[in-house]
Amino acid sequence: MAETIKKEVLTRLKEGGFIPAHPLALNEDLTIDEASQRRLTRYYISCGVDGIAIGVHTTQFEIRDPEYSYFERVLAIAADEIARSGAGSSFIKVAGICGPVQQAVKEAEIAVSLGYDLGLLSMGGLDNLSEDELIARAKAVARVIPVFGFYLQPSVGGRVFSYSFWEEFCKIDHIYAIKAAPFNRYYTLDVIRAVCNSPRNNEIALYTGNDDNIVLDLITPYSIKADNRLVEKRFAGGLLGHFAVWTKKSVELFHFIKEGLRENSLNHEEILKIAGEITDMNGALFDVANNFKGSISGIHEILRRQGLMKGTWCLNPREQLSKGQSEELDRVTSQYARWTDDEYVKLFIVNDKG
Repeated sequence: MAETIKKEVLTRLKEGGFIPAHPLALNEDLTIDEASQRRLTRYYISCGVDGIAIGVHTTQFEIRDPEYSYFERVLAIAADEIARSGAGSSFIKVAGICGPVQQAVKEAEIAVSLGYDLGLLSMGGLDNLSEDELIARAKAVARVIPVFGFYLQPSVGGRVFSYSFWEEFCKIDHIYAIKAAPFNRYYTLDVIRAVCNSPRNNEIALYTGNDDNIVLDLITPYSIKADNRLVEKRFAGGLLGHFAVWTKKSVELFHFIKEGLRENSLNHEEILKIAGEITDMNGALFDVANNFKGSISGIHEILRRQGLMKGTWCLNPREQLSKGQSEELDRVTSQYARWTDDEYVKLFIVNDKG
């Protein structure tokens, strides 16, 4: 039987949370830079995030490799800093869950033991499994920890799923959210339609993971006909790698959008302009020019420049800044300085007492 999700966490999840995908701070010898790792968690909390996701793609899937075995350690570090921060009982703690059934269940058990609220269940790297087998796997994990579904884009290890897969997925008890991150409008609509058509549509929150379409995902209403009635649904919040940098300004923008939707006060032309700016910034950050090869390194580079990381090292030696990516980061941070938080980070580092 799955751990029951806390009422206050579920409320915050449904209302819409800002959840950064937490990176991994390393030393040059690829050991965990624990001081920087802890400071990153404190930085996110100081920015006013609603939760943190760790052990996910942005944390590097290689943390599970036997030569490192960092999975439990990085989860424990984040959980400890969250507890020490006094972030509150409604703070959403999400642990990444990967691998075949046995591994996924084991990771879910570790996450539960460390106090995590939900498991972000990746279907990446499992091309040998059928959709039915992946549904069975999701049910097995959901018996251990409440599940946050995850549609990962194919270019970074995900795969394309049928509409019927998501239809079946939404029927599973203890699934409370789905992160749609295929970076594709058609595939994203499959998830939205499946949730709206599910008898559990009021229980499942939609979260954008489409870093290429953040603002538009957050402002777009969906009205889907299901059982001869219209079901209204929006993306409640976001769980994003993009949220791992420039976090203070991103939190402010997130609340500006949420308040604007509540008050019906968004200026359509201005919000569309902002949407384009954020997508352009993400293009440099995620190295779209090179098919996302430098997506994790781009995040690391911004954090390195701000003094929150020592370097851009990744466990996978192929994960590094692409040629021209640094110049692209120069361009977007200069052109869209209003969405960067360098001054805030400077003050945070000075005042951070650990």
